[in-house]
Amino acid sequence: MFKNSIQGLEKIFRTDIESPKVVLVTGPPGSLKTSFTYSLISTYLEKTNECGLYVTLEESAESHMRNMRSLGIKIASNLEISDFTDLRELDEVIESEAPTDYLHFVEQVIEYSKKKHQDRFTVFALDSLGALYSLMDDMRGMRKKMFYFFKTLRDLNLISFIIMERSQGGSVDFVGNEVFLADGIIELGLDRTRGKLARFIRVEKMRACEHSMEKHTIEIGSNGLMVLGPTLS
Repeated sequence: MFKNSIQGLEKIFRTDIESPKVVLVTGPPGSLKTSFTYSLISTYLEKTNECGLYVTLEESAESHMRNMRSLGIKIASNLEISDFTDLRELDEVIESEAPTDYLHFVEQVIEYSKKKHQDRFTVFALDSLGALYSLMDDMRGMRKKMFYFFKTLRDLNLISFIIMERSQGGSVDFVGNEVFLADGIIELGLDRTRGKLARFIRVEKMRACEHSMEKHTIEIGSNGLMVLGPTLS
């Protein structure tokens, strides 16, 4: 169960996250968006016979794995890591008449995983949507594109976590109105409590799931991430 994949997460989720679902994981830099998402998926998959795909556009797969290990986060062998660093560099040096459709490329990677693992492929993560947007030359009709992208994820019966940057204390810059299209929003943030800066997690919405909407402190312990009690103001 996802709600038991990170120590203390059951304090927030009373029922589990079930497929199909598209969940936005938002927050400012340093709020543990990547660590939370990877830890949640990796620990979940470690206990199942299912498979997952983590697409990172922020860093190389090697760098990503090194960072996860440094935090004591478990690495599941059935969670594949894909990065676009080589493709991004290639796109910068090769001139093409038509811009690369990176969103379509992501869809192709997902569909390949589904074909390869079939019903065992159940979990997907994209890190991050902002990085994907930065690669795209044509942003016209983005709401329609995101609608069909999210629909594709649901049609494949996946639980999908989409990471997106959010300014501290501000709103997400939703290019394609993703907030209205997503089934859930998990906010990770930084809060000053009793003069000390602390990280927190809050579930803004999660369709078909019972959960708390309070802020809960989240920390990195010797065995990875853990959720503590409600954040004190």
